[in-house]
Amino acid sequence: MKNIQKINLVILGATGFIGRNLAIKFSEESKYNVTLVYFKTPKFKIKNVTWIKASLLDSNDVKKVIKDAHIVLQAAATTSGSATIVNNPEEHVTDNAVMNSLVLREAFQQKIKHLIFFSCTTMYKSDSQQKQTEEDFKNISEILPSYFGVAVTKLYVENLCQFYALRSQTKFTVIRHSNIYGPWDKYDLQRSHVMGATITKVLQASEKLIVWGNGEEIRDLLYIDDLVSLVNKSLTVQKENFLLINAGSDQGISVLNLVKLVAKIADKSLNIEFDSSKPTLKFSFICDSSKASELLGWKSTTSLEEGISKSINWYKENSTESVVT
Repeated sequence: MKNIQKINLVILGATGFIGRNLAIKFSEESKYNVTLVYFKTPKFKIKNVTWIKASLLDSNDVKKVIKDAHIVLQAAATTSGSATIVNNPEEHVTDNAVMNSLVLREAFQQKIKHLIFFSCTTMYKSDSQQKQTEEDFKNISEILPSYFGVAVTKLYVENLCQFYALRSQTKFTVIRHSNIYGPWDKYDLQRSHVMGATITKVLQASEKLIVWGNGEEIRDLLYIDDLVSLVNKSLTVQKENFLLINAGSDQGISVLNLVKLVAKIADKSLNIEFDSSKPTLKFSFICDSSKASELLGWKSTTSLEEGISKSINWYKENSTESVVT
Protein backbone atom coordinates (compact mmCIF):
# COMPACT_ATOMS: atom_id res chain seq x y z
CA MET A 1 0.00 0.00 0.00
CA LYS A 2 1.44 3.36 -1.05
CA ASN A 3 2.02 6.09 1.50
CA ILE A 4 -0.20 9.07 0.77
CA GLN A 5 1.65 12.34 1.18
CA LYS A 6 -0.11 14.61 3.63
CA ILE A 7 -0.87 18.25 2.99
CA ASN A 8 1.06 20.72 5.13
CA LEU A 9 -1.49 23.19 6.48
CA VAL A 10 -0.39 26.21 8.56
CA ILE A 11 -2.81 28.24 10.68
CA LEU A 12 -1.54 31.70 11.59
CA GLY A 13 -3.14 33.23 14.67
CA ALA A 14 -4.10 29.79 15.95
CA THR A 15 -4.83 30.97 19.49
CA GLY A 16 -7.36 33.57 18.34
CA PHE A 17 -11.10 33.04 17.95
CA ILE A 18 -11.18 32.05 14.27
CA GLY A 19 -7.77 30.35 14.39
CA ARG A 20 -8.64 28.14 17.32
CA ASN A 21 -11.83 26.88 15.71
CA LEU A 22 -9.94 26.21 12.48
CA ALA A 23 -7.30 24.33 14.48
CA ILE A 24 -9.92 22.11 16.14
CA LYS A 25 -11.49 21.29 12.77
CA PHE A 26 -8.40 20.59 10.70
CA SER A 27 -6.48 18.73 13.42
CA GLU A 28 -9.15 16.05 13.07
CA GLU A 29 -8.54 15.67 9.31
CA SER A 30 -6.08 12.85 8.67
CA LYS A 31 -4.97 14.22 5.28
CA TYR A 32 -3.33 17.29 6.88
CA ASN A 33 -0.11 17.91 8.78
CA VAL A 34 -1.29 20.86 10.86
CA THR A 35 1.08 23.53 12.17
CA LEU A 36 -0.30 26.10 14.60
CA VAL A 37 1.43 29.47 14.92
CA TYR A 38 1.09 31.59 18.05
CA PHE A 39 2.90 34.49 19.70
CA LYS A 40 1.54 36.21 22.81
CA THR A 41 -1.48 34.10 23.72
CA PRO A 42 -0.41 30.75 25.25
CA LYS A 43 -0.84 27.42 23.48
CA PHE A 44 -3.83 25.22 24.29
CA LYS A 45 -4.10 21.44 24.51
CA ILE A 46 -4.83 19.82 21.16
CA LYS A 47 -3.78 16.57 19.50
CA ASN A 48 -2.19 15.93 16.10
CA VAL A 49 -0.55 19.34 15.61
CA THR A 50 2.85 21.03 15.72
CA TRP A 51 3.18 24.38 17.50
CA ILE A 52 5.54 27.19 16.42
CA LYS A 53 5.99 30.46 18.31
CA ALA A 54 6.63 33.32 15.91
CA SER A 55 6.16 37.04 15.42
CA LEU A 56 4.53 37.77 12.08
CA LEU A 57 6.12 41.23 12.21
CA ASP A 58 9.54 39.55 11.83
CA SER A 59 10.37 38.52 8.26
CA ASN A 60 12.65 35.71 9.45
CA ASP A 61 9.88 34.25 11.61
CA VAL A 62 7.44 34.49 8.72
CA LYS A 63 9.87 32.64 6.47
CA LYS A 64 10.25 29.95 9.14
CA VAL A 65 6.55 29.24 9.59
CA ILE A 66 5.63 29.23 5.87
CA LYS A 67 8.57 27.08 4.76
CA ASP A 68 7.26 23.79 3.26
CA ALA A 69 3.63 24.86 3.68
CA HIS A 70 1.07 23.88 1.05
CA ILE A 71 -1.85 25.79 2.56
CA VAL A 72 -1.83 28.88 4.81
CA LEU A 73 -4.91 30.06 6.71
CA GLN A 74 -4.18 33.66 7.72
CA ALA A 75 -6.29 34.24 10.83
CA ALA A 76 -3.76 36.41 12.69
CA ALA A 77 -4.72 40.03 13.32
CA THR A 78 -4.73 42.82 15.85
CA THR A 79 -8.38 43.03 16.92
CA SER A 80 -10.52 44.68 19.58
CA GLY A 81 -14.02 45.86 20.40
CA SER A 82 -15.96 48.93 19.32
CA ALA A 83 -14.43 51.21 21.98
CA THR A 84 -10.95 50.83 20.46
CA ILE A 85 -12.26 51.15 16.90
CA VAL A 86 -13.93 54.45 17.86
CA ASN A 87 -11.23 55.92 20.10
CA ASN A 88 -7.94 54.38 18.89
CA PRO A 89 -8.45 53.07 15.33
CA GLU A 90 -4.72 53.30 14.56
CA GLU A 91 -4.20 50.13 16.60
CA HIS A 92 -5.73 48.15 13.73
CA VAL A 93 -3.66 49.63 10.94
CA THR A 94 0.13 49.34 11.15
CA ASP A 95 0.65 45.86 12.59
CA ASN A 96 -2.00 44.30 10.35
CA ALA A 97 -0.60 45.94 7.22
CA VAL A 98 2.97 44.87 8.03
CA MET A 99 2.25 41.28 9.03
CA ASN A 100 0.06 40.59 6.00
CA SER A 101 2.56 42.17 3.61
CA LEU A 102 5.26 39.84 4.93
CA VAL A 103 3.01 36.77 4.93
CA LEU A 104 1.75 37.29 1.38
CA ARG A 105 5.19 37.98 0.00
CA GLU A 106 6.58 34.83 1.60
CA ALA A 107 3.63 32.73 0.42
CA PHE A 108 4.30 33.97 -3.12
CA GLN A 109 8.03 33.30 -2.92
CA GLN A 110 7.51 29.84 -1.42
CA LYS A 111 4.96 29.03 -4.16
CA ILE A 112 2.40 27.60 -1.77
CA LYS A 113 -0.79 26.09 -3.20
CA HIS A 114 -3.49 28.11 -1.41
CA LEU A 115 -3.80 31.03 1.04
CA ILE A 116 -7.01 32.14 2.71
CA PHE A 117 -7.25 35.65 4.16
CA PHE A 118 -10.00 36.67 6.57
CA SER A 119 -11.14 40.16 5.70
CA CYS A 120 -14.31 41.89 6.99
CA THR A 121 -17.34 43.90 5.86
CA THR A 122 -16.38 47.30 7.27
CA MET A 123 -15.91 48.79 3.79
CA TYR A 124 -19.59 48.51 2.87
CA LYS A 125 -22.22 51.23 3.15
CA SER A 126 -23.12 51.81 6.78
CA ASP A 127 -26.81 52.65 6.40
CA SER A 128 -28.19 50.16 3.90
CA GLN A 129 -31.19 48.02 4.81
CA GLN A 130 -30.62 45.88 1.71
CA LYS A 131 -28.28 42.91 1.47
CA GLN A 132 -24.94 43.98 0.01
CA THR A 133 -22.88 42.01 -2.50
CA GLU A 134 -19.13 42.11 -3.11
CA GLU A 135 -19.75 44.56 -5.97
CA ASP A 136 -21.66 47.02 -3.77
CA PHE A 137 -18.45 48.49 -2.40
CA LYS A 138 -17.52 51.27 -4.84
CA ASN A 139 -14.96 53.61 -3.27
CA ILE A 140 -13.46 54.60 0.05
CA SER A 141 -15.61 57.73 0.35
CA GLU A 142 -18.50 55.49 1.40
CA ILE A 143 -16.67 53.99 4.38
CA LEU A 144 -17.92 54.91 7.85
CA PRO A 145 -15.32 57.29 9.38
CA SER A 146 -14.91 55.13 12.50
CA TYR A 147 -14.15 52.12 10.30
CA PHE A 148 -11.91 53.92 7.80
CA GLY A 149 -8.55 52.71 9.15
CA VAL A 150 -9.71 49.12 9.55
CA ALA A 151 -11.42 49.02 6.16
CA VAL A 152 -8.63 50.53 4.05
CA THR A 153 -6.10 48.18 5.67
CA LYS A 154 -8.26 45.18 4.79
CA LEU A 155 -8.69 46.51 1.25
CA TYR A 156 -4.92 46.91 0.93
CA VAL A 157 -4.40 43.26 1.88
CA GLU A 158 -7.20 42.12 -0.42
CA ASN A 159 -5.52 43.91 -3.31
CA LEU A 160 -2.19 42.34 -2.41
CA CYS A 161 -3.84 38.91 -2.61
CA GLN A 162 -5.07 39.70 -6.11
CA PHE A 163 -1.68 41.12 -7.07
CA TYR A 164 0.12 37.91 -6.12
CA ALA A 165 -2.61 35.72 -7.62
CA LEU A 166 -2.00 37.35 -10.99
CA ARG A 167 1.72 36.59 -10.76
CA SER A 168 1.63 32.99 -9.53
CA GLN A 169 -0.17 29.66 -9.48
CA THR A 170 -1.10 30.10 -5.83
CA LYS A 171 -4.82 30.29 -5.12
CA PHE A 172 -5.88 33.20 -2.96
CA THR A 173 -9.24 33.41 -1.20
CA VAL A 174 -10.48 36.56 0.51
CA ILE A 175 -13.43 36.05 2.85
CA ARG A 176 -15.36 39.18 3.84
CA HIS A 177 -17.21 37.70 6.77
CA SER A 178 -19.92 39.37 8.83
CA ASN A 179 -19.98 39.32 12.66
CA ILE A 180 -18.66 35.92 13.75
CA TYR A 181 -19.63 34.39 17.10
CA GLY A 182 -19.45 31.10 18.98
CA PRO A 183 -17.01 29.06 21.12
CA TRP A 184 -13.69 30.76 21.96
CA ASP A 185 -15.00 34.20 21.03
CA LYS A 186 -13.97 37.13 23.24
CA TYR A 187 -16.52 37.55 26.02
CA ASP A 188 -14.80 40.21 28.11
CA LEU A 189 -16.41 43.61 27.64
CA GLN A 190 -13.12 45.35 26.81
CA ARG A 191 -12.45 43.42 23.59
CA SER A 192 -15.69 41.64 22.68
CA HIS A 193 -17.84 42.25 19.63
CA VAL A 194 -21.61 42.49 19.59
CA MET A 195 -22.57 38.86 20.30
CA GLY A 196 -19.88 38.18 22.89
CA ALA A 197 -20.70 41.42 24.70
CA THR A 198 -24.44 40.77 24.59
CA ILE A 199 -24.17 37.25 25.98
CA THR A 200 -21.87 38.40 28.77
CA LYS A 201 -24.11 41.33 29.72
CA VAL A 202 -27.28 39.25 29.68
CA LEU A 203 -25.86 36.40 31.74
CA GLN A 204 -24.27 38.75 34.27
CA ALA A 205 -27.28 41.06 34.63
CA SER A 206 -29.72 40.67 37.50
CA GLU A 207 -32.65 42.97 36.71
CA LYS A 208 -31.42 45.73 34.40
CA LEU A 209 -29.29 45.66 31.25
CA ILE A 210 -27.75 48.75 29.64
CA VAL A 211 -27.32 48.67 25.84
CA TRP A 212 -24.70 50.94 24.29
CA GLY A 213 -26.22 53.22 21.62
CA ASN A 214 -29.91 53.21 20.69
CA GLY A 215 -30.24 49.55 19.70
CA GLU A 216 -31.40 50.29 16.15
CA GLU A 217 -28.20 49.19 14.35
CA ILE A 218 -28.58 46.06 12.22
CA ARG A 219 -26.09 43.19 12.47
CA ASP A 220 -25.56 40.09 10.32
CA LEU A 221 -24.35 37.29 12.60
CA LEU A 222 -22.58 34.14 11.43
CA TYR A 223 -21.86 31.15 13.66
CA ILE A 224 -18.20 30.12 13.62
CA ASP A 225 -18.86 26.56 12.41
CA ASP A 226 -20.37 27.98 9.23
CA LEU A 227 -17.25 30.04 8.55
CA VAL A 228 -15.06 26.97 9.10
CA SER A 229 -17.22 25.00 6.65
CA LEU A 230 -16.69 27.77 4.05
CA VAL A 231 -12.92 27.45 4.47
CA ASN A 232 -13.18 23.73 3.87
CA LYS A 233 -15.34 24.34 0.78
CA SER A 234 -12.79 26.79 -0.60
CA LEU A 235 -9.92 24.36 -0.13
CA THR A 236 -11.75 21.54 -1.89
CA VAL A 237 -13.95 23.24 -4.51
CA GLN A 238 -12.40 26.58 -5.55
CA LYS A 239 -11.19 26.77 -9.14
CA GLU A 240 -10.35 30.47 -9.39
CA ASN A 241 -6.83 31.72 -8.71
CA PHE A 242 -8.32 34.71 -6.89
CA LEU A 243 -11.71 34.64 -5.21
CA LEU A 244 -13.28 37.37 -3.08
CA ILE A 245 -16.50 36.32 -1.35
CA ASN A 246 -18.89 37.51 1.31
CA ALA A 247 -19.79 35.17 4.16
CA GLY A 248 -22.81 35.90 6.31
CA SER A 249 -26.17 34.60 7.39
CA ASP A 250 -28.01 36.70 4.77
CA GLN A 251 -30.30 38.13 7.42
CA GLY A 252 -30.10 41.04 9.85
CA ILE A 253 -31.24 41.69 13.38
CA SER A 254 -31.24 44.93 15.37
CA VAL A 255 -29.06 45.14 18.45
CA LEU A 256 -32.17 45.66 20.57
CA ASN A 257 -33.88 42.55 19.20
CA LEU A 258 -30.64 40.61 19.60
CA VAL A 259 -30.53 41.53 23.29
CA LYS A 260 -34.15 40.45 23.68
CA LEU A 261 -33.50 37.16 21.87
CA VAL A 262 -30.41 36.33 23.95
CA ALA A 263 -32.36 37.12 27.15
CA LYS A 264 -35.23 34.90 26.01
CA ILE A 265 -32.96 31.96 25.18
CA ALA A 266 -31.09 32.47 28.47
CA ASP A 267 -34.48 32.54 30.25
CA LYS A 268 -33.84 35.92 31.87
CA SER A 269 -36.34 38.75 32.40
CA LEU A 270 -34.52 42.09 32.18
CA ASN A 271 -35.33 45.79 31.96
CA ILE A 272 -33.41 47.14 28.94
CA GLU A 273 -32.05 50.69 28.99
CA PHE A 274 -29.90 52.61 26.50
CA ASP A 275 -26.73 54.64 27.00
CA SER A 276 -25.92 56.77 23.96
CA SER A 277 -22.79 58.17 25.66
CA LYS A 278 -20.96 54.84 25.33
CA PRO A 279 -18.85 54.05 22.22
CA THR A 280 -20.99 52.50 19.50
CA LEU A 281 -20.72 52.07 15.75
CA LYS A 282 -23.56 53.51 13.66
CA PHE A 283 -23.29 50.65 11.20
CA SER A 284 -26.14 48.56 9.79
CA PHE A 285 -25.27 45.74 7.43
CA ILE A 286 -26.76 42.58 5.92
CA CYS A 287 -24.50 40.28 3.93
CA ASP A 288 -25.34 38.84 0.50
CA SER A 289 -23.52 35.50 0.31
CA SER A 290 -24.98 34.31 -3.00
CA LYS A 291 -21.56 34.34 -4.70
CA ALA A 292 -20.17 31.82 -2.20
CA SER A 293 -23.27 29.71 -2.75
CA GLU A 294 -22.96 29.85 -6.54
CA LEU A 295 -19.22 29.21 -6.82
CA LEU A 296 -18.57 26.97 -3.81
CA GLY A 297 -21.96 25.49 -2.95
CA TRP A 298 -21.86 27.04 0.53
CA LYS A 299 -24.45 28.68 2.72
CA SER A 300 -24.83 29.18 6.45
CA THR A 301 -26.85 26.40 8.08
CA THR A 302 -26.89 27.41 11.75
CA SER A 303 -29.96 29.43 12.74
CA LEU A 304 -29.45 32.43 14.99
CA GLU A 305 -31.45 30.77 17.77
CA GLU A 306 -29.36 27.59 17.56
CA GLY A 307 -26.09 29.52 17.45
CA ILE A 308 -27.03 31.65 20.46
CA SER A 309 -28.08 28.57 22.44
CA LYS A 310 -24.78 26.81 21.66
CA SER A 311 -22.79 29.95 22.53
CA ILE A 312 -24.59 30.44 25.85
CA ASN A 313 -24.03 26.80 26.82
CA TRP A 314 -20.36 27.04 25.88
CA TYR A 315 -19.96 30.28 27.83
CA LYS A 316 -21.50 28.75 30.96
CA GLU A 317 -19.11 25.80 30.76
CA ASN A 318 -16.02 27.89 29.98
CA SER A 319 -16.76 31.32 31.45
CA THR A 320 -13.47 31.71 33.33
CA GLU A 321 -11.24 30.80 30.37
CA SER A 322 -13.42 32.61 27.83
CA VAL A 323 -12.89 35.92 29.59
CA VAL A 324 -9.09 35.76 29.51
CA THR A 325 -8.34 34.18 26.10
